[in-house]
Amino acid sequence: MDRFSAVERALRGAPAHALLEALQDVLVAHYTAVSVDLLMADYAMTILQPVHALPDTAEPVPVHASAPGRAFGAQQPYVERHARSTDVVAHFPVSVRGDRIGVLMVRLPEDSYTPQTERELQDIAEILGHEIVVAERDTDLYLQARRASRLTLAAEMQWHLLPGRSCARPEYELGAQLEPAYAIYGDNFDWSASADHLTLTVTNGMGEGIEAAILTSLAVNALRNARRAGLSLADQAFLADQAIYGHYHGDAHLSVLLLRFDLATGETEIVDAGSPKMWRLREGKPEPIELEAQLPLGMFEDTIYTAQRFEVLPGDRLFFLSDGVYDVASPAGERYSEKALTRAMTATRLLPPSQVPRAVLQELAGHRGSIDAEDDAMVVCLDWYGRQ
Repeated sequence: MDRFSAVERALRGAPAHALLEALQDVLVAHYTAVSVDLLMADYAMTILQPVHALPDTAEPVPVHASAPGRAFGAQQPYVERHARSTDVVAHFPVSVRGDRIGVLMVRLPEDSYTPQTERELQDIAEILGHEIVVAERDTDLYLQARRASRLTLAAEMQWHLLPGRSCARPEYELGAQLEPAYAIYGDNFDWSASADHLTLTVTNGMGEGIEAAILTSLAVNALRNARRAGLSLADQAFLADQAIYGHYHGDAHLSVLLLRFDLATGETEIVDAGSPKMWRLREGKPEPIELEAQLPLGMFEDTIYTAQRFEVLPGDRLFFLSDGVYDVASPAGERYSEKALTRAMTATRLLPPSQVPRAVLQELAGHRGSIDAEDDAMVVCLDWYGRQ
């Protein structure tokens, strides 16, 4: 058995809570590793926290201005070499289908760090990411490592509704983020892809706390139920509308934007049900997309929804934003304007979609200053490449 296969076998046979220990043992034995560490990105995507130190976790590492953060941000290996050391410290992004999870750190003798070793360790980091996703069904260890502080119960419910925070395929790349990460209310996003289509749902929640989380959970699961039954986009909105109205009888409703992209052509169906805002960045120029507004889900009984047509072209970047972005006020009471938003979109045009939402929300936080957010804010970024 070659050394790479030995690592793969060790990870697959390890208990859910002991992936790191199993990886440490096998990398020491087969790659002459001196030390092995795993850092997990927190919910706000601002720090990387060591897994091995739980429950009394060690000092976190900032995503910005750190060696592990460089690997995490670029999604490429980054190697530290020091003049007085015969070892190198290699950092490898741990990701699953474009969803960034953390960083694997391996210290080993410099003469052992060959191009082949780097390729193998990069593949091992990817395998580790898949094993972590599976292991999270059976242990809280990795979810705990993502927390810089305790989540509110509403935030706990909301994060577990999400499919991830980024994903990538040859036809598109997606990135999304919610803020404040540890106390979100009702904003949400969801996506699902088949061989030929991408369905994207962006939800702007109503209310606060547990009630907002329950409303959003009902809506997201109703939409998933309809989507998995093979219903059209308009019928997905209708079924979710009836589920919410049947429970709340019009006392609560939910704004949602539903999109279904044809991966081969870029033809897109859209249902705008009192939705979050949609913007397009085409050839460097940001512009709002005006859609045919329909009633929010759950407002009235037997609401009929219709889908409109839209087309995305290779090179287009789409933004989806909740009102928690538009309505943020500065300490002086100045609202975050479309001018400021277009400036943020243009300034982040060279970043990959996985990094864009965090960058836009950081600028938003700078505008808000020290004032606590009155509403959660959501940014979703989609780069469209099309099918070659």
